Amino acid sequence: MNRKTKKKTVKTVLSYLVIAVIGLVLLYPILWMFFAAFKTNDEIFGSTRLLASHYSLKNFIDGWKGSGTMTYATYFWNTFRLVIPVTLLTLVSSTLVAYGFARFNFPFKKALFSLLIATLMLPNAVIIIPRYTLFAKFGWIDTYIPFYALAALACYPFFIFMLVQFLRGIPRDLDESAYIDGCGTFRTLMQIILPLMKPSLFSAALFQFMWTYNDYFNSLIFINSGKKYTVSLALRLSLDSESVINWGKIMATSFVVVLPLILLFFMAQKYFVEGIATSGLKG
Repeated sequence: MNRKTKKKTVKTVLSYLVIAVIGLVLLYPILWMFFAAFKTNDEIFGSTRLLASHYSLKNFIDGWKGSGTMTYATYFWNTFRLVIPVTLLTLVSSTLVAYGFARFNFPFKKALFSLLIATLMLPNAVIIIPRYTLFAKFGWIDTYIPFYALAALACYPFFIFMLVQFLRGIPRDLDESAYIDGCGTFRTLMQIILPLMKPSLFSAALFQFMWTYNDYFNSLIFINSGKKYTVSLALRLSLDSESVINWGKIMATSFVVVLPLILLFFMAQKYFVEGIATSGLKG
């Protein structure tokens, strides 16, 4: 028993060491960006050292001021005004559509689901021009309404597919028991199904939050006013507004911008991993 315990301990220690090394390798770009925020241009390009020679918050302070009259407080406010409603609307619309596909039978169900999955293969470059033309006719350009509308109308088939896969793993007996107790379809969804869907909903929310938060192309196409810019557009604007780029300041603002995503991922990591695992294995 002693020898077995020792072997098990050695294996556990080695496993943690391997995981720690892989984790450091994956986190190294973020660490480098953080320490580069304290460096000058000469130090960034003239040295391979990770640590800075001296530490000052000047780059963070100057970077936060942004360009022109707007600070990054405005850009962050714009970003959350865009990202949070889009994430919530995506969850609501995708859940309703996924519930319909997973639990109900209706004409052309398989054909419609196949068509839905086929839209995953459409590149954004193919649909961006028709979308822009349509939204321009509606007068939605330079607003956040195009993003809200796409989320509210369940235009993200990846999340629908993921939620359908998860719903297929939930026994139908629960629905039947709820119907016997007098629940309707909507009440069954709200009180029985949704609590069981927490892992997949957390995964979908995290994906959508990250993708919308990082989205540069669509924000550039549909948003024209600087006062409505998100952080992704603001970072690019700070590059264009300077003749001599202070890369330390750029690294400082980049680290501040990416920090919410890092914190969100680690806080929701348990549900994220569980949702991905179960969505992939069931159905």
